[in-house]
Amino acid sequence: MMEKTFDPKAVEGRIASAWQEAGAFRAGRPERAGAAAFTVVIPPPNVTGSLHMGHALNTTLQDILCRFERMRGRDVLWQPGTDHAGIATQMVVERQLMERQEPGRVALGREKFLARVWEWKAKSGGAIIDQLQRLGASCDWSRERFTLDDGLSRAVAKVFVQLYKEGLIYKDKRLVNWDPQLQTAISDLEVVQVETKGHLWHFKYPVVDEAGRETGEYIVVATTRPETMLGDTAVAVNPSDARYLHLQGKCVRLPLVGRLIPIVADEYSDPEKGTGAVKITPAHDFNDFEVGRRHELLRSIIMDERARIKTENVFAEYEAEKFDKEFNPEPGLIYVSKSPILKFFAGEPDEELKKLNDKDRFVVRTAIVEMMEARGFLEKIEPHTHMVPHGDRSGAVIEPYLTDQWYVDAKELAESAHEAVRVGKTRFIPKNWENTYFDWLENIQPWCISRQLWWGHRIPAWYGPDDERFVEPSEKEAIAAAKARYRRPVVAEYPSWMSFTEQFESILAQQYALKEGSATPITITRDPDVLDTWFSSALWPFSTLGWPEETPDLKRRYPTSALVTGFDIIFFWVARMMMMGLHFMGEVPFRDVYIHALVRDEKGAKMSKSKGNVVDPLHLIDTYGADALRFTLAAMAAQGRDIKLSTQRIEGYRNFGTKLWNAARFAEMNGCVFQDTFNPRQTSLKLNGWIVGETAKTIAEVSAAVESYRFNDAANAAYRFVWNIFCDWYLELAKPLLQGADGPAKDETRATTAFVREQIVKLLHPFMPFMTEELWAITTGKELPRATLLALAKWPELDGCENPEAEAEIGFIVELISEIRSVRAEMNVPAAAQIPLMLVNASPETKSRAKNWDETIKHLARLSEISFAPEAPQKSVQMVVRKTVAALPLQGIIDFEAEKTRLAKEIAKLKGDADKIEAKLRNADFVARAPEEVVEENRERQEDALSRMEKLAAALAKLGGA
Repeated sequence: MMEKTFDPKAVEGRIASAWQEAGAFRAGRPERAGAAAFTVVIPPPNVTGSLHMGHALNTTLQDILCRFERMRGRDVLWQPGTDHAGIATQMVVERQLMERQEPGRVALGREKFLARVWEWKAKSGGAIIDQLQRLGASCDWSRERFTLDDGLSRAVAKVFVQLYKEGLIYKDKRLVNWDPQLQTAISDLEVVQVETKGHLWHFKYPVVDEAGRETGEYIVVATTRPETMLGDTAVAVNPSDARYLHLQGKCVRLPLVGRLIPIVADEYSDPEKGTGAVKITPAHDFNDFEVGRRHELLRSIIMDERARIKTENVFAEYEAEKFDKEFNPEPGLIYVSKSPILKFFAGEPDEELKKLNDKDRFVVRTAIVEMMEARGFLEKIEPHTHMVPHGDRSGAVIEPYLTDQWYVDAKELAESAHEAVRVGKTRFIPKNWENTYFDWLENIQPWCISRQLWWGHRIPAWYGPDDERFVEPSEKEAIAAAKARYRRPVVAEYPSWMSFTEQFESILAQQYALKEGSATPITITRDPDVLDTWFSSALWPFSTLGWPEETPDLKRRYPTSALVTGFDIIFFWVARMMMMGLHFMGEVPFRDVYIHALVRDEKGAKMSKSKGNVVDPLHLIDTYGADALRFTLAAMAAQGRDIKLSTQRIEGYRNFGTKLWNAARFAEMNGCVFQDTFNPRQTSLKLNGWIVGETAKTIAEVSAAVESYRFNDAANAAYRFVWNIFCDWYLELAKPLLQGADGPAKDETRATTAFVREQIVKLLHPFMPFMTEELWAITTGKELPRATLLALAKWPELDGCENPEAEAEIGFIVELISEIRSVRAEMNVPAAAQIPLMLVNASPETKSRAKNWDETIKHLARLSEISFAPEAPQKSVQMVVRKTVAALPLQGIIDFEAEKTRLAKEIAKLKGDADKIEAKLRNADFVARAPEEVVEENRERQEDALSRMEKLAAALAKLGGA
């Protein structure tokens, strides 16, 4: 006997254990050796991570696909794993050391610190995997991978070395996003733009003549970062700006610093913005860096890695290696360009400025403004709200920083990745995301792949004492390469006990030995940096299948079948997997890329800790069960539309599970037991033929929707069938048979009910795996357990079970009752009122159906009688149900004129509301300025108003002839 209610807490753990013990999710099962493969790689969550709503949505959608294809007989591999998450993991362990008042990272040294990180990973790194399993993820957990495991590390080293030797990886000095707290370069994805109320400072730069004398004319420039003026090496004006035509090619004297910098003509300067003149700081601004490249400007680095101002750089050395090699400056001259016109004396630097050396950038900012004002170079200050980049982990303000880093020539790799999507080898769903993908690839920049961290894949590059570089997959191979070059003994790295000074002295000695040709042993040192986490993730689709080895899995499962991911990492992950897959495998890594939307709060706002609106999926699972959460996410996952998640929706879908459970109990209590001999194509009763046909239509609809990634359509089709068709109509119509006298009709109805319940359980399994697996186990009707778990059962197929004759009869009855109920509600007919129904000019078939179901129709529609007439009576509400006119004589029951007036007023009010919203939405300023969730809320209100108007207009039309 089934329990009265379904208790997720009591069932989910037990069901999950049963799946694991049976190896239900293992790929390569013997019985599926000849089956077609279906492979999905999970976007590896950070090993430090905890399940959030994005994970919950992403995992649910992948699981629906995998369970669906597994039930369809395919050999499914859902490849699980986690990402080592360089910055996040290193921060976690460093924080732990600090909290325990233990020696920090630097004090421990690299080797001991990494040992502590691995120790942390072993103890705490699997939490996210446990949480994914709580959600019901049907991954092959026996194949779990980690981006720093041995196999993936070999793949990373091979890729790096090959790309380097092909000239596609190189070292260069470029601007990067620099986190001064973590002291490492970070990716764009790790930068958060924060709206900040700041200022715009307008500075006056004096123009000088050819002899370097000030002319009395000034160029005014505006900046939000006054401290960067110390690194200015030009002022840019638009070449077409008439105000500055006479100044192009001349110079200004940089206040406080004293050096002369050119006025260059460049399209980057917008004549419509501010004064039309822009200060150029190539070493500290991404746009300025490009201007500097075009005009061959020097790059003056005025900050260190901790974002402290180095005034000694301002007055002494400049980052201009190429210029240093091309000419030797004359004594007393400071060059800021190759152009001979700029050979001017620098003048005397401000002594007060020198005192700011080694001060924090924000301290210097305040001091610079005060000094500029005191010397008459500050024109004005304006309040200015702007976006300021912050590190998502550290919270520190990010600085564009010029430093030596390793880069991938992404532009060359992007060509094949672009072409593969253009010709359809890989398709995006929804298709509009292809435009985002193309846009990024067409404007791609070199990919900075080095990070100044300890936790991660260490770059396989070693340096000799003469800076010769040896890039090899292993230390052994690097030593061999160094021996071949130096022709003498080579060792790698210095012993940990050797101090930096001793290492430096050793390098000098080795350099001297090389110069003198002695046989002194050579020490090569490894690059201290590690690779960007996205580098190893880019290899995920083939490295997890065993590459660089030619494994059977690699041959069978690459390219993978589908990728499910979020739009925010199309470039950071999807595009890079495409590049690497095509370059190393010669084939795209996946056929389909499904891009899901965001999960927002119930008001449509993006979830964030600062807003306090983050919803914890684990709390929802504890409260409502995993099935309710999963079904909610699937039902709301419309392509291209964000999900507005509310607990009311989850509660509603939990009620759907309760409805299914109660229906199964009702069937059990009425003796509905599945019969192996039942043939759904040979039912004799039209009611049973109808429900079998409706089941077949729903199976086809759900299958087609999942195949085309329309998860919401699939879930909603299943929902409508279970709640409306099976529970509300079939079981209601079948009650007299199930609870009536024994006989063939009752037997067939019992068998049909049990059969349809069985199909429902299979149909819902990809969406609600826990409840359906439990129902599958307890509704056998036999003492022996099922031969297989539901997770491995066959997907339902009912081709050829449509029954047009049965549908014509039962479909008419269902629609007739529904229409009557709708009229009663819209016309304010009292609930207790028994009203007559008249069928006008009814065909013989319609009369027969009405007579066959007379008592049922009267009971469910609350009718006093059903009659037939050649025409509708006066004061009746008329409906057309499958070409039959049905009239409800309501004279004396409702006031027709009052109802018409009420409906007309309500329609007019709704139209006014819809028009006001339409005016708002047509206002481009409103759409641009209002928060995204507010705009979306207005669109939904407009849709609701128009939908309600349509229904009321239809109701009014029914009263028109009365």
